[in-house]
Amino acid sequence: MLIGAHGLVFTGSFEEAGLRRAIEGTKQAGFDLIEIPLMDASSFDSDLAARMLRDNDLAVTASLGLTSATDLTSEDAAVVASGVAMLERCLDHVATMGGDVLCGVIYSAMGKYMSPATPKGIENSQRAISDLAAKAAARGIRLSLEVVNRYESNAFNTGRGALGFLDGVAGDVSVHLDTYHMNIEESDFFQPVHDVAAAGKLGYVHIGDSHRGYLGTGTVDFATFFRALHDVDYDGPVVFESFSSAVVSAELSNTLGIWRNLWQDSDDLAAHANRFIRDAMHAVESIDRH
Repeated sequence: MLIGAHGLVFTGSFEEAGLRRAIEGTKQAGFDLIEIPLMDASSFDSDLAARMLRDNDLAVTASLGLTSATDLTSEDAAVVASGVAMLERCLDHVATMGGDVLCGVIYSAMGKYMSPATPKGIENSQRAISDLAAKAAARGIRLSLEVVNRYESNAFNTGRGALGFLDGVAGDVSVHLDTYHMNIEESDFFQPVHDVAAAGKLGYVHIGDSHRGYLGTGTVDFATFFRALHDVDYDGPVVFESFSSAVVSAELSNTLGIWRNLWQDSDDLAAHANRFIRDAMHAVESIDRH
């Protein structure tokens, strides 16, 4: 299992200086992996990122959230085609960096919808994801669809909802669970993990507290969640994600509603999160000896 950090813990931009800050900060905090958000895939320098990752001996995954202009659930074929083109470019970046996962809100736009998803829109997204999964698999990359709350997508908002969506998707596509979003939408932190794992679809995990600040200072039931991961023998990436308007770009702060500075010291936050996650995993493993 690789324990990682999201790049936005350290920087809101990913040009050379931002990449260096995120990659070196992730390494110094003790993580094994960095998740790099491909917020501007057209200008992202994946060759540079690959060199920095090798220099710091870090594994990598990548993520993004689509926009209204690239929304795969759109009924406009041109918008869907733009989304597919964007995701294909992102696959190029993941391959160049040596990563094996592209995750996030890659099936719809990330933002508040004012109406339910339409059957045609869902079918458009399922078809596009199926095609992209085949292209990803040919390059040794797996897609993982992040389950987000009702304010960030209308396609699905729970683990079971994601499984229902995947019933219409061909290929090796997994579910990406996030404790921040689970705290809003799920009934508990135990059953969703078991449901998704039983379907063979649990592929990626984000760890974030209810306020997206320091782990253990909010309302997320981490003890139950980590026990569930242990129960199902989960061995995929476990990635810390946290946002503060002091660090994240203004555009993303607006999209995610990051109106407060819950922290300002990225290095302290990240080191704390690394210890918190590793201690939690060690604690649940010790239960086997009781």
